[in-house]
Amino acid sequence: MKYLSEFREASKTKLFIEETKRIVRGKWTIMEVCGSQTHSILSSGIDELLPPNITLVHGPGCPVCVTPKEIIDTAILLSKKKDTILFTYGDMLRVPGSRESLFKAKVDGAKIKMIYSPFEVIEFAKSNQEKKCIFFGIGFETTTPSHASVILKARELNLKNFFVLLSQFRVPPAIEAILNDPFNKIQGFLAPGHVCTVMGIEEYIPISEKYKVPIVVTGFESVDLAEGIFMLIQMLERSENTVKIQYKRSCKPQGNLKAKEIMKKVFKIGPQKWRGIGLIPDSGWILREEFREFDALNLLKEKIEEIEETKEGCIAALILQGKKKPFECSLFGKDCTPLNPLGAPMVSSEGACAAYYKYKKIVD
Repeated sequence: MKYLSEFREASKTKLFIEETKRIVRGKWTIMEVCGSQTHSILSSGIDELLPPNITLVHGPGCPVCVTPKEIIDTAILLSKKKDTILFTYGDMLRVPGSRESLFKAKVDGAKIKMIYSPFEVIEFAKSNQEKKCIFFGIGFETTTPSHASVILKARELNLKNFFVLLSQFRVPPAIEAILNDPFNKIQGFLAPGHVCTVMGIEEYIPISEKYKVPIVVTGFESVDLAEGIFMLIQMLERSENTVKIQYKRSCKPQGNLKAKEIMKKVFKIGPQKWRGIGLIPDSGWILREEFREFDALNLLKEKIEEIEETKEGCIAALILQGKKKPFECSLFGKDCTPLNPLGAPMVSSEGACAAYYKYKKIVD
């Protein structure tokens, strides 16, 4: 398949790994931000091919993993109300809230439907105007434009029974939060190519300059990642603290101007809680005042309580911050498996724990 198979060729991947071995002199710790990048690195064995003085750690770029328990509890509460139906993507169903998952609530009778596109909710709402139809949407800057588009469509159709419950994240403030940690050891970042395809690199340049870290916008196939690592090591060895794009077949420096225009029409930057990390200022996209009529929280009278995020023994929070790896958790592969996940990184198909369980099978 053109534009895909050539980026999975083992010979090209090995070539970049060998070039990295040839140029590396120092001892470097780098983070791939996105969960899809983590899965590709582990499935292709790139982590095992790199020299021992290069350490890869895994970042918080999995939207399911960082969605706070409170928002899942809120979704469940809404789905149990009279005349409401909650619509969500399939990967959210099994993520644990504080007491249960959406899947458990659905089995017990809550009105929850799985969708592939938020526009399915629009079609359902048009034909079922006696029902309050709630779209539960999560994601990074990759999905935020489609969430904005569906809200604009609901306004165009004058739908009064369409609502949204959103948990939308911005990547750059999370990178800054990691760099501001006094125990931070990360010296360079592989930024997510799909996010930068939408947003461009302008938000990453000030971070690189302020914290003196190189950033390479990288794709998701093995050749992309091996080349991205090579470029990053080259920049580290040269003390070159700037932003470069490896994923040029998709990402332009300015990003997708139309998508950004739609996002900013409906949303503004605001605070966002990240599961395992906490509240990060300016790390979310929240509804502008003129679109608050679509906020599903308007349907709630109950107060949603703040929740302690981590189960006893689960180190998901440290894994999401790149401070620990899944196999360092005493519950990994024993009490916590994909069939019985305790932390979100084991639930999500993009989670680091799920990746290690699938590709490494490191269990005593």
